[in-house]
Amino acid sequence: MSYPTFMGMPLLSRRDREAVQLPFRIGQLNTITGSEIPQIRHGCILGEISGQSTSIFRQVSEQKKLRLSPSAVSEYENCPQLYKYRKIDKLPEPPSLDAERGTLVHTVLQDLFEFPSQERLPQTAFDLLPSRWSAQLEGKPELREMVTNEKEWLDRAQSLLTTYFSLENPATFEATHREMHLEDEFDADIYLHGYVDRLDIAPTGEVRIVDYKTGKSPKPGWEEKALFQLRVYALLYWKSTGVLPRLLQLIYLGDGRMVKSNPSMKDIESVEKVLQRVAKDIFISTEKDYWPPKPSRLCDWCFFKSICPAHNG
Repeated sequence: MSYPTFMGMPLLSRRDREAVQLPFRIGQLNTITGSEIPQIRHGCILGEISGQSTSIFRQVSEQKKLRLSPSAVSEYENCPQLYKYRKIDKLPEPPSLDAERGTLVHTVLQDLFEFPSQERLPQTAFDLLPSRWSAQLEGKPELREMVTNEKEWLDRAQSLLTTYFSLENPATFEATHREMHLEDEFDADIYLHGYVDRLDIAPTGEVRIVDYKTGKSPKPGWEEKALFQLRVYALLYWKSTGVLPRLLQLIYLGDGRMVKSNPSMKDIESVEKVLQRVAKDIFISTEKDYWPPKPSRLCDWCFFKSICPAHNG
């Protein structure tokens, strides 16, 4: 029996879902947490602060941990003030049409793999759009007023799906996992997690992690920053299974480009250090209630600009 392939390796059929351990042994990551970062409790971020203090941090409830994800890291790195509004204050904000369009396209691509391989055609994906959009409207009725031209909205989503089929042929492989939740007790006080759009496993155990993007690909020189998200997923998968993913793949439907990377253990170690550093910075910001804004061009698209101290000093 023959299998469709990627990277020269056959892909699993739908019934063969379990990863096979790679034939080589991957060494353990260097220990970098140790005494470098004080052992603290993250309940302070959720407002459960006790009266005692350890190091520069207040002792907090052991029941709460810092929830860290690639998006949370990106938010804090881009603007600590925005991170505070969203993660600490949990201020409400209206839906983003770009994000909602992305959700619609992601849902269609996820559900496409429920069909037999010979039916995974562009028209099948297009036919899914109306029902998936209706379900999305039921969950967020406010979108009805925001989307003023529904035909134009669905046409744009269909255009993005058309681009997808120019980059991949989903009839030639099985998606082993879709919307896979990866998680890890990253540190005594850090819960690290993320959702993978798609994860494909070959019979030998080689793994491909795929993420769909409905925007345009990064400009030359910015690919490394874009790959951070997938390298976090690679770290999580490695910690869970002992298998280092072979390929990381970003599919940009906005301009029909792919960004690929073959991660190494050096990449994984580097990502772990970044996560530890950002977590430490978040704890310091929480202890000192110091969330400096970082004004940039992104401010013009930020819902909180009207209350941000950088624009209302």
